[in-house]
Amino acid sequence: MHAPHPPTPPRPRTARRRLLLRPLSAALLLLGAALCVPGGAAAAQPVAAAAGAFTNPVREGAADPYLTWSDGQYYLTYTQGDHVGIVASPTLAGLHDAPEHEVFRDAAPDRCCNVWAPELHRSGGRWYLYYGADNGDIGQHRIHVLEGGANPLDPYTYKGELNPGDYNPGIDSDVLEINGASYLLWSGWDPDGQDLFIARMASPWELTGPRSKISVPTHDWEVVGGAVNEGPAVLQHDGRTFVAFSASQCHTPDYKLGLLTLAGGDPLDPAAWSKSEQPVFTRNDAAGVFGPGHNSFFTSPDGSETYNAYHATADPAGSCGGDRSLRVQKVDWRADGTPDFGVPSAPGAALPAPAGE
Repeated sequence: MHAPHPPTPPRPRTARRRLLLRPLSAALLLLGAALCVPGGAAAAQPVAAAAGAFTNPVREGAADPYLTWSDGQYYLTYTQGDHVGIVASPTLAGLHDAPEHEVFRDAAPDRCCNVWAPELHRSGGRWYLYYGADNGDIGQHRIHVLEGGANPLDPYTYKGELNPGDYNPGIDSDVLEINGASYLLWSGWDPDGQDLFIARMASPWELTGPRSKISVPTHDWEVVGGAVNEGPAVLQHDGRTFVAFSASQCHTPDYKLGLLTLAGGDPLDPAAWSKSEQPVFTRNDAAGVFGPGHNSFFTSPDGSETYNAYHATADPAGSCGGDRSLRVQKVDWRADGTPDFGVPSAPGAALPAPAGE
């Protein structure tokens, strides 16, 4: 069986995780407690947005955000630490103060704790929530699946652990749909660091066949504070498939996004993927935005635009804590068909609302 974690387990980024190769300490426990206070002590004051516009941060205390649009509403889920919740709003600006709907809390001893990075995906007319959790030891972190109904806010039931028995999925899952097949992407630990993996899905709650490693942190910009590739986020546009991922340790201001491109062929073949030589989305010191990462993508209500939803902090030292907030901005497209993420926008700057709101 593949070793589920390195010799010394990763440390959580507060609400979430890990500073990779150290055991838990009292300092980490204090960090974890910070997650219970959304926004943290350093949360920025809300900035009112004019009609038809929004401002960053969109929501305080929303680390590891997953944002999607469906049937007239935005649905946002993010790391809460001890449960899974969803925030819904018909406008992006409305997510700032919209109430959270707690949709799942689990007392099972093997998955009670460190509930991280939930994601919403629809399959066969039902919504599924993918999230990571453990028994209190983050070295035992696993990816789990909840099954819901036709509406993202319908009740959820526990469906199972995404593990075919020969490896530990780890953390930070996303689902890739391509050529009529479904694949799970995730981040896991091997001796060379924290890597990205992919495996075929037999159903929304089952994996099948071998896993493949498609990215290892090797560039200088991927190893600040530790060798980390995590938070894979699928982006598809005009028949092309990309996967953004977060690189370096989340507690550093140099947490950032890199990009994988699927050249064609079998997504399970590591040779089918190429990695950007440079990061594609990094800190913006002039705007006071640090550690932009762990993102997701969503399409505007009218389907014409693509947006990047990510977390960042105002702390120039970086943070893995509750002071990370949700930021959103539009993705542009270059003439060669590759995405242009730009630079993180300044807090408080009015940005046009996604088309079709």
